[in-house]
Amino acid sequence: MMRATDLPSTIPVFPLPGALLLPRARLPLHIFEPRYLQMVDDCLKTEHRLIGMVQPRAQTGRDGRALQTIGCAGRLTQLSETEDRRYMITLAGVCRYRITREVTGFTPYIKADVSWDGFDRDLGKPEKDHGFDRPAFLDLLRRYFESQELSTDWDSLKDADEELLLNSLSMLCPFEQEEKQALLEAPSLATRRETVVTLMEIALRGGADDEVLQ
Repeated sequence: MMRATDLPSTIPVFPLPGALLLPRARLPLHIFEPRYLQMVDDCLKTEHRLIGMVQPRAQTGRDGRALQTIGCAGRLTQLSETEDRRYMITLAGVCRYRITREVTGFTPYIKADVSWDGFDRDLGKPEKDHGFDRPAFLDLLRRYFESQELSTDWDSLKDADEELLLNSLSMLCPFEQEEKQALLEAPSLATRRETVVTLMEIALRGGADDEVLQ
């Protein structure tokens, strides 16, 4: 497990719409664009092997930024290469970060100066959600999956650790880009669970609720 003192002040960032990474979760990625192939090659040369996942903004912000301010960095833990030189990699979520400045340089991909302040709990033990009502949550989840024509291994969900369950659903469910950003920025596991529940309830009602992301 990484310590705060191990985290670098500058990391490569990978903007990918809808791809959400959370601390202590794993994200598989298929890398094929030349600039991101180079990003992976350069990442492997570093001691920390961190890549920062971040959501592009739907519209450029008032500050002129095309990227969300908060992302999550993952350590490159697995890599396989295809015959036509594409990479299949896995990032293990380490810690969220806040972009303070995009770094201009000679790399074809984006690098950014980042701050890790305020995300200390990401580096600790798995979080607990003491208000988690698993039977009620799974009942809602079943109805949501049926409405979205999704399938899963329900037996494994009954016994899954609550953080793993909630974070995996946050990453895998077909929520909108802004909704996934809200899940990333949730200050606690309980808040993330409440947001997931609200998003599923909205989907089941077939409507939108702008208050969810405010």
